[in-house]
Amino acid sequence: MTNPTKANAKAAMDAFKYEVASEIGVPLKKGYNGDLTSAQNGSVGGYMVNIMSPQRHMIFPRQEGMKNWRNDGVCYTYAVSIM
Repeated sequence: MTNPTKANAKAAMDAFKYEVASEIGVPLKKGYNGDLTSAQNGSVGGYMVNIMSPQRHMIFPRQEGMKNWRNDGVCYTYAVSIM
């Protein structure tokens, strides 16, 4: 017996995969895709991850006394996760 929730999630992810592929111009088709390069296939998965878990960047300016070390601010990268 198949779990209907798992089957629905797989169908949704497959639909999302093809939507992303068409959006970034990768000719992904159902079935065999061995004719595509690993860069093309990887770009689909990478773009999916970026959409599902976006990273955010914040730049905090340094205090006046620390500016002689570097002129730019400190950049922190964080990701938002929903559990």
